[in-house]
Amino acid sequence: MYRGLIVLFISIALAPTILHAQTASPDTVTTNAPAAEDWSTLSLAKSGLPLEATGGMLLSKVELQGGCTRELLRMQWRPLDPIDLYVIRPQRSEKLPVVLFLYNYTYDSNLFREERWCNLAKENGFAVAGFGSALSMQRFHAPRPMKEWFVSELQEALASSTHDVQMILNYLDTRGDLDIQHVGIFGEGSGGAIAILAAAADARIHTLDLMNPWGDWPDWLKESKQIPEDERPMYLTPEFMQRVSNLDPLIYLPQLKDRSLRIQQVMSDPVTPPIASSKIANAVPRANQVGRYPDRTAEAKALGTNGIVRWFGEQLNPR
Repeated sequence: MYRGLIVLFISIALAPTILHAQTASPDTVTTNAPAAEDWSTLSLAKSGLPLEATGGMLLSKVELQGGCTRELLRMQWRPLDPIDLYVIRPQRSEKLPVVLFLYNYTYDSNLFREERWCNLAKENGFAVAGFGSALSMQRFHAPRPMKEWFVSELQEALASSTHDVQMILNYLDTRGDLDIQHVGIFGEGSGGAIAILAAAADARIHTLDLMNPWGDWPDWLKESKQIPEDERPMYLTPEFMQRVSNLDPLIYLPQLKDRSLRIQQVMSDPVTPPIASSKIANAVPRANQVGRYPDRTAEAKALGTNGIVRWFGEQLNPR
């Protein structure tokens, strides 16, 4: 059974105008990519994947009434693992910074179809890019069995998604309309863990905003409520722990001294146990980079309306 709640976002579009659409089906899956990939390394150069990402297949390009274009591209560098990448860019002539949004594996990447992304991007002076991590529902394809999920395949999920971030940045760098030297990344939950690993591997990531990032695998795997109790013993074996030991965000957080970093932790969150949250907070380069809140209501009050994207705008477009 697939583990975790799939959160579906339904957007009410304001009759966007379709500029371009490929005739290929969005469900098209190809197998013309190398199969070998090294999940023991964060480095794309050592991963066995191609170092450059092409433009892939443009599935659609839509002009939004808010003054942006939204592209949906089908990217692929592994057999049976196509990635849908959304790029939402305000219609401006200059190169724009870009923020990559990487939500928890339980989210559906269709949330990037919502019209609100255009207004958020315009108001804060950056483009938005978004995709679903490995082992998220939209990236499940036969012959992978449904019993495999993000935690059961934790090494693959973390390492391959970290490689994906670097491949996507390589593609964005080829476009010519984005400032790839000013990249931000938002990560939530499992996406937060991937964001830390990706920033450690790729110096182009300038700014990180993380909500309840996973990490501290020995404690997280032992106590997280995300894991069914009948499966937990499998993830506490020395063999499993060894496979993910060099993919722990705790190792890499102290290395991000030269980045703009903010971590938001909601202490009532049952997924990341208190001991893991504390170790993550203690691993950041500076104590003032962590905000801790008793619950979601307190967090929302502290951040205010659009607090996430406004902070990115301030960091990537300093005045």
